[in-house]
Amino acid sequence: MRFNVAAAAASAALLAGGVSADDAQKVLKDESSSTAAEAATSVSPVELPTFTPTKLKAPFLEQFTDDWDSRWKPSHAKKETGPDTEEEWAYVGEWSVEEPVVYKGMEGDKGLVVKNAAAHHAISAKFPNKIDPKGKDLVVQYEVKLQNGLECGGAYLKLLRENKALHQDEFSNTTPYVIMFGPDKCGHTNKVHFIFNHKNPKTGEYEEKHLSSPPSAKIVKTTELYTLIVHPNNTYLIQQDGETVKEGSLLEDFVPSVNPEAEIDDPNDTKPEDWVDQARIPDPDAKKPEDWDEDAPYEIVDEEATMPEDWLVDEPQTIPDPEAQKPEDWDDEEDGDWIAPTVPNPKCFEVSGCGPWTKPMKKNPDYRGIWSAPLIDNPAYKGPWAPRKIANPDYYEDKTPANFEPMGAIGFEIWTMQNNILFDNIYIGHSVEDAKALADETFFKKHPVEEKLEEAEKPKVEENKPSSPNDLKFAEDPVTYIKEKVDLFVTIAKKDPVEAIKFVPEVAGGAAALLVTFIAILASLVSGGSAPAPVKKAAKDVKEKAKDAKDKAAEAVATGAEKAKEATKRNTRSQS
Repeated sequence: MRFNVAAAAASAALLAGGVSADDAQKVLKDESSSTAAEAATSVSPVELPTFTPTKLKAPFLEQFTDDWDSRWKPSHAKKETGPDTEEEWAYVGEWSVEEPVVYKGMEGDKGLVVKNAAAHHAISAKFPNKIDPKGKDLVVQYEVKLQNGLECGGAYLKLLRENKALHQDEFSNTTPYVIMFGPDKCGHTNKVHFIFNHKNPKTGEYEEKHLSSPPSAKIVKTTELYTLIVHPNNTYLIQQDGETVKEGSLLEDFVPSVNPEAEIDDPNDTKPEDWVDQARIPDPDAKKPEDWDEDAPYEIVDEEATMPEDWLVDEPQTIPDPEAQKPEDWDDEEDGDWIAPTVPNPKCFEVSGCGPWTKPMKKNPDYRGIWSAPLIDNPAYKGPWAPRKIANPDYYEDKTPANFEPMGAIGFEIWTMQNNILFDNIYIGHSVEDAKALADETFFKKHPVEEKLEEAEKPKVEENKPSSPNDLKFAEDPVTYIKEKVDLFVTIAKKDPVEAIKFVPEVAGGAAALLVTFIAILASLVSGGSAPAPVKKAAKDVKEKAKDAKDKAAEAVATGAEKAKEATKRNTRSQS
């Protein structure tokens, strides 16, 4: 015969609360079934889709299959930090291609992973052929999975300018790029970069153009899909998880602007000496009124004020600290006479104030301050001066900034405080439809799975849970009712047993019934010849513990009662 002590205790508690034996067994059975169902749900695996390499074609499409290292090469260059610093950084961060370790959403789907935290990483892959976006749509799409979140670091990619001298071993922060795109976060800065290098048709120099109001990145541990589409008509759009979050024009939304101003201020023009740009002046005909008293004070004594009746004139505002004690190592000859530190006088807290009373100050109704003449419009005013405009000698108009320079490689050149950033399913090409089809094969299959895994990890919120034990109803949930009431009784009883009995009488009243029922169950098990020796011993131990608990409860109640009587005596003596 197997004996479940916990079940017996719960059953006894239900019986003590006035539940019949049949109902008690039903409640316990329902509770057990619910727990088992929850356990089964929590451990049931989510069915994962299986990765299958795409058959789509593109100028560059990377899914990090087994031959990935024939295309991607880590950089061993030194990072240039500028002439003002002596520090020299090397790209020591390691890379790996592996499946995700957080919220794995697809079986066999590997990605390029940043392996080191607080390190500089750089890796690149050359395109089979240069990509020239002139006159075509340019689509840049890739997945980012921040498996450890992102507190400070980048997860953006760079499309590198076509250059025959481009060596992957030397890829660094100074390698010329055409487009930089992707999330970047550090502290309060959180954005999706879109930067392109624009060539000045007059000087041949390149200048970075930054999206003026970039969207925010999603800092989550599930896979996120970032897409940039630039059309030949100079419009662009940025998508996250297939939804457009930003769109606009290359000619309007970037700083510095693509095209400079046609006219500029003449640097040789100067403001004439007699130019008057003061719009208003003091009225020269105004005079100070004869009754204007500039010496009148801002505040005066309130002669009508009277001292509050509870003001304690003879009480000092501070008193020596009665709890302060002279330090044992204090030497009167060397340190002087010891004086206790002062503390605010507690008597002053309960009244309007202490010490000498003086009449308060009030605002002077006759105060007018220093007189000044009122302002009038300046008759000589000519308006704000501005230098004349001249034609901008550096002016040009590029009507097709979407015709980016040819691109020869892709690279990740980042620094991050978090590792395990995963990149996957990179598409660089000209087909919006193919990029969408790739996302359908990969991202939109695994992302819902990852979201389910993420949701399963979140702590479950109990719906319709009563805000207070007093709101519980025995008929609705007997087990929770008894548990919450007992917990409340124990919590109050630790401080004041008498108050616990008054506040939760149903527990105090049911305690005796609980002990009697519990002991009866154990006694029947012990007396029954079929119970094995270990069960009898366990029952005997539980019986003794139950008796001990009963004695302690009685003692706690008695002690609480004595405390209550003693408090009553003290109150009586203090009032006499």
